[in-house]
Amino acid sequence: MSSVFCNLTGRKLIKPPKFIASNLQYETMTGSVSYGVSDDSSDLDIVGFCIPPKNTVFPHLGGLIHGFGKQHQEFGQYQQHHIQDPDARGGKGQEVDLTIYNIVKYFQLCMDNNPNMVDSLFVPLRCIQHSTEVGNMVRENRKLFLHKGSYHKMKGYAYSQLHKMENKNPKGLNELIAFEEEHALDDETKLADILEEMEIRGLV
Repeated sequence: MSSVFCNLTGRKLIKPPKFIASNLQYETMTGSVSYGVSDDSSDLDIVGFCIPPKNTVFPHLGGLIHGFGKQHQEFGQYQQHHIQDPDARGGKGQEVDLTIYNIVKYFQLCMDNNPNMVDSLFVPLRCIQHSTEVGNMVRENRKLFLHKGSYHKMKGYAYSQLHKMENKNPKGLNELIAFEEEHALDDETKLADILEEMEIRGLV
């Protein structure tokens, strides 16, 4: 495993807060790469979480009293889009979208069953670029984040993606329908069916 975040930082392609590199707990590739549908034109989506200094997680330890004096600068995430990595893909280059969350915010999003955050914990092992003992512990217990509220989040996410396909890429929707027909797939596939298929493929 080789951290994309540390690689980009070391080559000075990004300038994140200094504490992240030594406190990065989990980093994974998501998006088209994790779904196995990327090609040479695909960008690279990187998501992870770090543990910031304790005064950032617990501001009161640094003497902060809300409403008095200079207010504490919160760290929610470090985000950088459209990073150009000219050395990627054997010198062909690649665009990278990177987000490293504060562990507190990451957990909040996972507990809310944010589709992208939950997805980042269920990616295939081949996608994980860096994981410490803490990162492994979180991933091993990822199912604890799941609850019935995920239905509404996932449904809304699915509808938004279909809406994008219908309005921005009607060709993509036609390709999806053709794929379903070619493989005799039911367009009303249930979550249980997906989980069963993932188990068969060894993805969970």
